[in-house]
Amino acid sequence: MAIKDYLRERFFPHMWCPGCGHGIVLNNMLRSIEQLGLSKNEIVMVSGIGCSSRISGYVDFHTLHTIHGRALAFATGVKLGLPELNVIVPMGDGDALAIGGNHFIHAARRNIDITAIVMNNRIYGMTGGQFSPLSGIGTMATTAPFRNIDHDFDVAELSKAAGATFVARTTTFHAKQITDIIKQAILHEGFSVVEILTQCPTYFGRKNREGSASNMMELYKKNTTPIGSQAKQENPELIERGILHEVEAPEYCNEYDKIIKAAMKGK
Repeated sequence: MAIKDYLRERFFPHMWCPGCGHGIVLNNMLRSIEQLGLSKNEIVMVSGIGCSSRISGYVDFHTLHTIHGRALAFATGVKLGLPELNVIVPMGDGDALAIGGNHFIHAARRNIDITAIVMNNRIYGMTGGQFSPLSGIGTMATTAPFRNIDHDFDVAELSKAAGATFVARTTTFHAKQITDIIKQAILHEGFSVVEILTQCPTYFGRKNREGSASNMMELYKKNTTPIGSQAKQENPELIERGILHEVEAPEYCNEYDKIIKAAMKGK
C-alpha cells in the first residue's frame, strides 16, 4: 500500500504553515504504519484541538476529532471498547500537558495500550503564539513579550514518573528515527509516549530569532545526541534522542478483562 493510500487527499492542501514540522511527523508516522503492514481498519486515531491535532483529519483511518485536551479520555474509551485496535493519539503542547495534563498522567498511570505522539514545538501555534508548558524559561511569545518565566516540563521524565512503559524522543531533523520509534511504540503493549521536537517557524522561530524552518532543524541536529553518547558526557546540555525508557508491566485492558471474567464467573 502506498503512503498516499492512508490519506484523505480531498482535504489537501493542508492548513499548516510553510516550514511547519507537523507534516514531517505525519509523513513518517504513515511510513511506520505502512512498514508494520497495518490495515486502515486496524487503526483508530484520536485528537483534540490544535495544529498537531489536524493530523486526524488528514488520515484515512477510523478517527475522532474531539474537544481540547480530552483526546486521551476519548482514546481510553475507544481502547476499552475495542482493545484489538491500535489507538494513536497525536497531540501538541496544550492537548498533552496543559488542559490535557490530567488525562495524560492518568493514561500513563493506567498503562493502557495507547500510542501518544507529543509534538513539542514549544508554542501554541493555532491560537496566536502564546507560551506553553513546554516553552521554557527565557523564551519569547505573544503572551510573554518580555520573556517567559515558567519552567517547562520534561516530557520524557514526566511520562516515566507517571508510569508510561515506553518513552522515546526524537526530532523532525531525524526523520528516519521518527519512523523507527513510532513502529516500536505501536508494537509496545502499554502506554507509549513519543516526544518529537518539531519546529514552528511562524511563531516560536520568529519570536525567538531562531530563523527559518531549516535553521530550526539545524538546531535539532546541533543540540541533540543519541542516548549514551560521548558527546552527552562532554556536554550535559545536549538533549538525548532514542528510546529513553522501556519496561514490561500489566496492560490496563488485559487487567480489566480479568475483572470482567471474575465478575461474570458462573454466568
